[in-house]
Amino acid sequence: MIERKSKYLDVLVPRGLVEIPTEHNVPPAQITAEGLCAIRIGCEGGVISSLEVIHDCASVPLKLLLPRLAEPHAHIDKAFTWGGFPNLQGDYQGSLDANFKEHESRTAKDVYSRAERALKLAVKNGSRAIRSHVDSFGSFADESWEALVALRSEWRHLIELQLVALVPLEYWSTQRGNSFAKYVASVGGLLGGVFLPPFDRKFSGALLFQLLQLANALGCGIDLHIDESQTHPAAGLTQLVQLLDQTQMTVPITCSHSSSMGLLPQKKLQNLAKRLAHHQVNVVALPTTNAWLLGRHARRTPVQRPLAPICQLQQAGVTVAIGCDNVQDPWFPVGDFDPLSLMSLSMPIAQLAPWQRVGLAPFTTSAAAVMELKWDGIIRRGGPADLIMLEANSWSEALSFPPPRKIMVNGAWLDQWNLSTTIV
Repeated sequence: MIERKSKYLDVLVPRGLVEIPTEHNVPPAQITAEGLCAIRIGCEGGVISSLEVIHDCASVPLKLLLPRLAEPHAHIDKAFTWGGFPNLQGDYQGSLDANFKEHESRTAKDVYSRAERALKLAVKNGSRAIRSHVDSFGSFADESWEALVALRSEWRHLIELQLVALVPLEYWSTQRGNSFAKYVASVGGLLGGVFLPPFDRKFSGALLFQLLQLANALGCGIDLHIDESQTHPAAGLTQLVQLLDQTQMTVPITCSHSSSMGLLPQKKLQNLAKRLAHHQVNVVALPTTNAWLLGRHARRTPVQRPLAPICQLQQAGVTVAIGCDNVQDPWFPVGDFDPLSLMSLSMPIAQLAPWQRVGLAPFTTSAAAVMELKWDGIIRRGGPADLIMLEANSWSEALSFPPPRKIMVNGAWLDQWNLSTTIV
C-alpha cells in the first residue's frame, strides 16, 4: 500500500501553516494574493528534512499542499444509515425519531462496518485524526465501544480515532453511568452528553455539575452537544459558565454546536464569549448539519439560521474548530468525510475565507488544538511528513470541486487505488 523513497516537493503552502527557517541574506518568501508561498520541501525518514523558499516560481509547476487535516466532530457509528432510516422532513425531531429506530436493530457488526467505511474515506480524503461521538445508551453500547476500540487499534498507523460517549445527561448520575464512565476513561475516551433547551435550570444544573465532577475525578475530557437549538439562545452555555465560575476544572471542555449562541444580541454574545475564553472552553461549530436541521418553518425559506458565532468567539480568544458532524444519516443526508468539501460548504454558510489565517485555523491548527493532537499541523523542519498534495494551484480551484490529491502518511505516499477499492 505504501511506497517510500527520498523526495522533494515544489509546492504552494498557506503562509500561516509553514514555519520557514530564517536564513541570513536570503530574501523572504513571496506571498500570493491567496496567502500562499512557494516552498521546496524535503522529506526523509518520515519527517520534513528541509524547507527552502522558491523565488523563481514562474519556472516551476506548483501544486497546493496542506498538512493532513483533523476532523473534530463526527458520528461514524451511524454514518451511511440514511438509506434505511431517512428523515425526509429534515427537522430535528425527525432525525431523533429515525435515530431511535436505527437503534432497535443496531449491532456491533453494523457499527464496525460503518465506522471502517468512514475511516477509509477519511484517510483517502486526507484526514489524520477524527473525533467521533458514539451513541452509548442502550443494550448495544458496550459492544459498540468494544468494536470501535478494536477498530481504533487496527487503524492507528493511518489515522487517530478519538471516541466520545454520547448519552442523555442524566445517565452520568446513575450507577450504571458511573461504571461506564470509568470504562470510557480507561480506554482514553471522553464523556459527552446532550444539553438542549427547554430544561429545568435547577435540575439540569445539578446534572451538569455532576458530570463536571465525574470528569474531574476520572481525568477524562468532556465534549458536549450543547445549544443545538433555534430557541432559548445560549441557555446551556450560560448555565455551563455559571457552574465553571464555581468549579476548578482539570480536564478540557469542548462545546459542540453552540448554535443558538449566534442568536444572542451582540453585547450579550461578546460577554459570553469572553467568559468561555476565560474558562478555556473550546467550541466546535458544525455549520452544514445545523444549516440543514435548524431554523425550519413550514413552507418558509429560513433567512436566519442558528450558527455558532465563529468570528466573535475567535476575537474573544476561544479556540474554534469546524467539523462535518453527520454523514449520510438521519441528521444530514449527504457528505463523504472529505475535509476539503467541508471547507467549501462552510465558506458561504460561515463566510470564512481560507486565505485568511482566522478562516483557515478552524480546519487546521485549531482543530488540532481542540483534539489535543501531538502535532499542531504546522509544516516545519523535523515535523511529520503527513501531507495532502492537491491537483490545484489556488484556493479557488481547490474548493470549486474536490480535486484529485495524493496523501503522504509518515513520509510515504498512500496508494489510493488499493485503499479505494476496499470501500463498499
